[in-house]
Amino acid sequence: MQRVVSRTFGLILVLSSPAWAVEPTSQITPIPQTQPVANSIKPAPNSSTTPTPQAIKTNESAPLVEPNSPAQLAQKKAEDDLKMKTLVKNQEVRMQQLEKANLDALAHNQALQLKNDNLGVQVQVLQSERTAQLFMYGAATLAIGVILGFVLAGYIYTKRRRQW
Repeated sequence: MQRVVSRTFGLILVLSSPAWAVEPTSQITPIPQTQPVANSIKPAPNSSTTPTPQAIKTNESAPLVEPNSPAQLAQKKAEDDLKMKTLVKNQEVRMQQLEKANLDALAHNQALQLKNDNLGVQVQVLQSERTAQLFMYGAATLAIGVILGFVLAGYIYTKRRRQW
């Protein structure tokens, strides 16, 4: 039962995290570009005004990507999915550790309860032994008193007989 509750709780935590929330693409507005792509390369101050072939190659190798382009959204979604997977794995590992610790605690609790029951039985045995011991002391005291009474009564009775 505890296992079902703990897994359900973990699932609720994972599903309620804000990382699952993804903005719809219809609400994203692209930012207008103010300069054309050809003017993004600025010549060096000492060189001529025409761009060098190396500058053009570096510009072609690094394509200019809009901030909210589908490629970036896909990459961001992939990163978010990876983060979620690692989060879920971490939570599963932590849940397994907690389950193991819970089982260990339950076993320790049962051992302590058994020890407590054994000690309770020992206390009852000692109490009944003490009661029996006090009863024996009382019986011995009574027996000594009766014997002493007969001896004293016999002594007094014989002493009176001699006086006559």
